Amino acid sequence: MIQRIQSVWLLLSGLVLMGLFIFPYVSYIDLVGLGKQIYVSGIYTSVNNESVKQDTFILQSIGAVFIAVMPLVLIFLFKDRKRQVKLIYLQLVLIVLFAVWMYVSANNVLSTNNQYLRADNIGIGFFLLPVSVIFLSMAIGGIRNDEKLIKSADRLR
Repeated sequence: MIQRIQSVWLLLSGLVLMGLFIFPYVSYIDLVGLGKQIYVSGIYTSVNNESVKQDTFILQSIGAVFIAVMPLVLIFLFKDRKRQVKLIYLQLVLIVLFAVWMYVSANNVLSTNNQYLRADNIGIGFFLLPVSVIFLSMAIGGIRNDEKLIKSADRLR
């Protein structure tokens, strides 16, 4: 059944991960004084209050699309709950690996400008990943509750 609570959590996780394309995960000011923002799609520079794309991250964009679409696909695997839980665990691992990738790419970009990643540079995009992990863990809890309910109904038969 698609109208379960874990479907809501998986949908919210997918929507939050789509936010990686909207919110930057690093914002900084380069040596010239231009404001720059790093998104999963690339590096954008603020010139005359307009955002201009400076560099493109194609592989990171593809990875972000993959991890954002995967929870939406997992909604439709409701008939095989064990496989759904395994794939959610895989999604959690992929999110952690993607966070490491984002961190490394941010450090690479900042090191070319003789800067380093600080707390005031971190954007909203970095915080979307832990929110998605929370939603996925809540989905796992919902699936486990369904499993308990089905086992208890089988005992009553």
